[in-house]
Amino acid sequence: MEQVVKIIKEFNDLGYTCNEEQASKLLEYMLYLQEYNAKVNLTAITDDQGIIVKHFIDSLGAVNDIPEGAKLADIGSGAGFPAVVLKIFRPDLGVTLIESNGKKTTFLVSLIKRLNLDGIEVLNLRAEECGRKQGLREGYDAVTARAVTELNKLIEYALPLLKKGGALYAYKGRVDEELQKASNAIVKLNGALKEARHYELMEQKRSLVIITKEGKTPSEYPRQNKKIISNPL
Repeated sequence: MEQVVKIIKEFNDLGYTCNEEQASKLLEYMLYLQEYNAKVNLTAITDDQGIIVKHFIDSLGAVNDIPEGAKLADIGSGAGFPAVVLKIFRPDLGVTLIESNGKKTTFLVSLIKRLNLDGIEVLNLRAEECGRKQGLREGYDAVTARAVTELNKLIEYALPLLKKGGALYAYKGRVDEELQKASNAIVKLNGALKEARHYELMEQKRSLVIITKEGKTPSEYPRQNKKIISNPL
């Protein structure tokens, strides 16, 4: 119970709310992550406060922006940030975790069972494969990605997954230069920059970039991964 109270206090101190049920799930999440991380490298942040603030609280950047009942795809889910945390706080969301690394996929599947979460699935696929797959392409209201890749590449992975009117929520560090480089990709993929929101957590500069999808994705996108990496839009 003491650790649950500690988590709630960390949230409250930074202006976030967290109830006892949510904090209990986050505690279970943290302990399992720390245990599993000894076998599989999931995160370099392993201390309690670092996980609570830099992972859990940071994951809530878009918690009030994503529409009610949205279908959400999370690209490069890794250890589950931000989408598993968002699911804990927003059980109305239907969540698909997209992770190409088999060991991380195994962790995510076991984590979901451990936390007893419904309405969340894991796909062991690359994002660009999902973006070309019938039933997944243009099938989501929201896409999240945290510390995945540069914005000009991320846009090509993400926007093909979105329905028209949906939005990408990209969790980044400070992004002024990345936004300039991404302007062409935003135009080519029929997107529009809605907001770049800046904040700090434990003296780390963070940004939440929200890009909306204004029109249908051209059929040639997403390209093969090698082309996305070597020749970003």
